[in-house]
Amino acid sequence: MSLKERLKDDVVAYMKAGNKTALTTVRNVLGEINTREKSGKAPVELDDAQVTSLLQKEAAKRRDTARIYIEAGEAERATAEVAEAEIIEAYLPKALTRPEVEAIVDETISVLKADGQELSMRSIGVVMKPVTAKVAGRFDGKTVSEIVRSRLA
Repeated sequence: MSLKERLKDDVVAYMKAGNKTALTTVRNVLGEINTREKSGKAPVELDDAQVTSLLQKEAAKRRDTARIYIEAGEAERATAEVAEAEIIEAYLPKALTRPEVEAIVDETISVLKADGQELSMRSIGVVMKPVTAKVAGRFDGKTVSEIVRSRLA
């Protein structure tokens, strides 16, 4: 079952359960998915990786909004935004820890060296491509890049 199908199934479940916050949140996310699929010259079908990326952005938006509400003294509205972010984050894959990402980077570098590739700072892209595919939205890309740079230095 794709992530988008799971979201659609959960809309029905939240409706039956009477969970208005989750229902509204998931409906909004599905609306955003539909907008992305229909925007552009030709309609496209988002795959799970693209839906995951969209979910991460939606959760981050809500966390940022919650922070703004807290700074403005609107604790109740901030709590609602955090609740929506947590609902969205429940659909995201488990985040990786820094040691797990470092292990993936080290493994990738050793495999590339075993294949006879000479690695230097210029070959960061050669290392980043397979690492990014393995990490795929479960860890901050900028931090991954910093880890790769430190290993190649």
